[in-house]
Amino acid sequence: MAKFLSVLDKVLTFFEEWTLFVTVLAAMVALFFNVILRYGFSYSLAWSEELVREVILYTTFIGCSVAIKNRSTVRIDALVQLVPRLQYPLAIFSYAVNVVFAAVMIYFGYLLCVLQVESNQTTLILQIPTVYLYAILPLMGVMMFVRVLMVMYTDIRAHSAATQR
Repeated sequence: MAKFLSVLDKVLTFFEEWTLFVTVLAAMVALFFNVILRYGFSYSLAWSEELVREVILYTTFIGCSVAIKNRSTVRIDALVQLVPRLQYPLAIFSYAVNVVFAAVMIYFGYLLCVLQVESNQTTLILQIPTVYLYAILPLMGVMMFVRVLMVMYTDIRAHSAATQR
């Protein structure tokens, strides 16, 4: 099981890092040229601003999976500092909330994608089908779900090993 999780972690990490790198690089280049054109030639590219907006959304949602992997999600740990014995139960509760959130994102993201396919909408300037943009929601939900299960498995094994000593 540990080997499978290691391979899965490498695949997800590769996907996360490279898609984030490529999308941010594309947005940065488009924004750079837009600034040069705007201030140098008094001409603006309307599509670059739309691209940057979509990249910000994409990186935010993919960043959710990365945050779970790096254990850098928002937490309130005052109770854990006051009562250290609650660290493990609260961690399990936090994982359960993350799993529910991931499941909600998968379900409602899928429904939104179906709605976008039925309505055949596109973005205003780039004319990208919005189903491609909304597809990030169930993808992010699946990635978060897998990451939470991986982190939870690691923590449960570590806790089991610590209590057996």
